Amino acid sequence: MKIEPIAYFRSLFPTKFGIPRQSGIVEELSGRIVFEPRYRSADALRGLEGFDYLWIIWGFSANEGRGKGGWHPTVRPPLLGGNRAIGVFATRSPFRPNPLGLSSVKIDSIEERDGEGIVINVLGADLMDGTPIYDIKPYVAYADAHPDVRSGFVDENSWGVLKVDFPPELCRCLPTEQLSALIKTLSLDPRPQYHDNPDKEYGMPFAGYDVRFKVDGDKLTVTDLVRL
Repeated sequence: MKIEPIAYFRSLFPTKFGIPRQSGIVEELSGRIVFEPRYRSADALRGLEGFDYLWIIWGFSANEGRGKGGWHPTVRPPLLGGNRAIGVFATRSPFRPNPLGLSSVKIDSIEERDGEGIVINVLGADLMDGTPIYDIKPYVAYADAHPDVRSGFVDENSWGVLKVDFPPELCRCLPTEQLSALIKTLSLDPRPQYHDNPDKEYGMPFAGYDVRFKVDGDKLTVTDLVRL
């Protein structure tokens, strides 16, 4: 089966570093689905305004060169600190036989934009800028929601939340909505799980800035915002 993108995602994250590791955990994070010209049809979205959430089927486009098309039956999830091997099909690892992702996002609005046609503005996505989208489907609560179910190793582990120290003079560089999304993203600790050097300064591209920060224990300190 040959598939091709119907759309591309526009995000505040130009690279995959720092992107929330699951959709929905940073609800304030905004982005938009921009359709390819042949799919820019209002008729194709007719009725979607009655739904609150979408499923996005997309491609892990930043994984090029990883294993040169190969795959491995086990991976080491960051939620487990990268110390325990789990079967790839029991995880949401991006390194899979077919590099496809699935995300549930909230529909913020549907609008017409100059140069882009009709777009879907969404919240809570875990996609980087330029991610190819292969299909979208409406989220249907009676079939898609399963409360009080087991979630394997996820039930036994949770992300540690960091305290974020963001100097007021740097806060003023970003609009309120973007600042809120950035602080929540940073609190989830965007570093690789095996990194633990309080003297190391990290850089995370976000909304046209290189966000510089350090982590010492459970505290993350933003040191600078540098225009890209």
